[in-house]
Amino acid sequence: MGGYIMQIQNYSVNDGEGIRTTIFLAGCPLRCMWCANPEGQTLRNPMTRYVRTAEILAAVRRQMIFYRKSGGGVTFSGGEATVQTEFLRELAGEIYDMAVPMAIETCGEFSFEEIRDILEKMDQIFYDIKLTDRERHRYFTGKDNDRILENAKRVYGLGIPMVIRMPVLLGVNGDEKSIRELIGFLAQNCPMAKLEFLPYHTLGEEKYRQLGRELPPEEFQRPSDKDIETWCEMAEQAGIETVSYR
Repeated sequence: MGGYIMQIQNYSVNDGEGIRTTIFLAGCPLRCMWCANPEGQTLRNPMTRYVRTAEILAAVRRQMIFYRKSGGGVTFSGGEATVQTEFLRELAGEIYDMAVPMAIETCGEFSFEEIRDILEKMDQIFYDIKLTDRERHRYFTGKDNDRILENAKRVYGLGIPMVIRMPVLLGVNGDEKSIRELIGFLAQNCPMAKLEFLPYHTLGEEKYRQLGRELPPEEFQRPSDKDIETWCEMAEQAGIETVSYR
């Protein structure tokens, strides 16, 4: 089997524990206005390529010494890794049989029962929640968040270590109301999940130019370190542990 990827990134240290290989799978159901990987929104474009499963497995085998020494492994990212369900299932099954730890980064817009068996093979799940407000989520991402919030509860119920990631942008969700709404949702539904705030960056702008697409709105701004510190304190006061893999 094979599928479309953006890249295979070795020596990654921001997508889980230890030294990792991050596999960026193409395709995504959302259209976030600030997307840092716009080439991952579709399967086929000038910045993606088709690969066979065997090529990825060979790349993973070459890095296994680094996983063993550092406690690392493989992370599936995107785009949204669950879009190519059968490709992801085959990769996860093969890598699981190699006894390599795995993590996945997901936006949560998927059919839970369809991919439950894949999630159960993961050692860690990074789960994005951009906004808890339904209409604002639809405006900024192109879809409402009904299934995303419901899936967050179901994924949490699997008992796999879970990190909720909130990409924060001034002008979108970098305000006290949005932060408190997310913290309240976690305290009620995923109290033992950890929370990571990911400050907005513009490192993906060149990709927009290469794809001939309009850049994200200029009013989107990166929050300050003080903002992040304040939000972390708010979460900790509510009993939510915060982490940073940056």
